Amino acid sequence: MAASGSHDAQSRGVNPLLAGTLARCPRCGRGPLFHTGLMLRPNCSGCGLDYKFFDTGDGPAVFAILILGFVVLGGALFVEFRYEPPVWVHVVLWGLLTPLLAFVLLRFLKAILIALQWTHKAEEGRLAKD
Repeated sequence: MAASGSHDAQSRGVNPLLAGTLARCPRCGRGPLFHTGLMLRPNCSGCGLDYKFFDTGDGPAVFAILILGFVVLGGALFVEFRYEPPVWVHVVLWGLLTPLLAFVLLRFLKAILIALQWTHKAEEGRLAKD
């Protein structure tokens, strides 16, 4: 009985939050998930898992917009009311920080959603043929 439990744990892969945070393969946790930027590799270099079936859709972008909007707007309001800088400071500060934070957040969220998709065997819904 213990053997089947350990087999189930191995077939589910590594912790999805750990795999997503490190942007690693959700099955083995060794191979990198991304090739460059936000582009997925074709497969895992560690275990050979095919990454073609992953489809996060617009999920990472929606979460990133909501999170980033809260952080950037909160930061801009804090800086404005605390320090009252000239407008150009806001343009430079948030013009540089927003795309950088967006990239990091999108990469993190995409990797997390991919790991959760694999862990929970999420796939496109199908109608049953009667």
